Amino acid sequence: MCLGIPGKVIEIHDDGGLPMGVVDFGGVRRPVCLAYVRDDVGLGDYVIVHVGFAISKVDEAEAARTFEVLREMSQHEELDWMAELGAVPARAPSSTEEPAR
Repeated sequence: MCLGIPGKVIEIHDDGGLPMGVVDFGGVRRPVCLAYVRDDVGLGDYVIVHVGFAISKVDEAEAARTFEVLREMSQHEELDWMAELGAVPARAPSSTEEPAR
């Protein structure tokens, strides 16, 4: 399964001829290669990022919808690591789970 995460481009720069940027994923900022979207992306645009590469541009509404789906998915334990990174809010324990200590 491949997972692309939406983020907002907050910085663009050139790194030895390679277009790079900094993308904000809900407060978590990461360096991202912009080579695949170089002609379509500017500051403030939203991109889908997979393993450090921006693979497509999306509008803000689509990015918000994707974040909502990721929040819903984070209710499953296998995606709790995303909450640790700050990409989505930590999920609340269900009524059948004991609180974390």
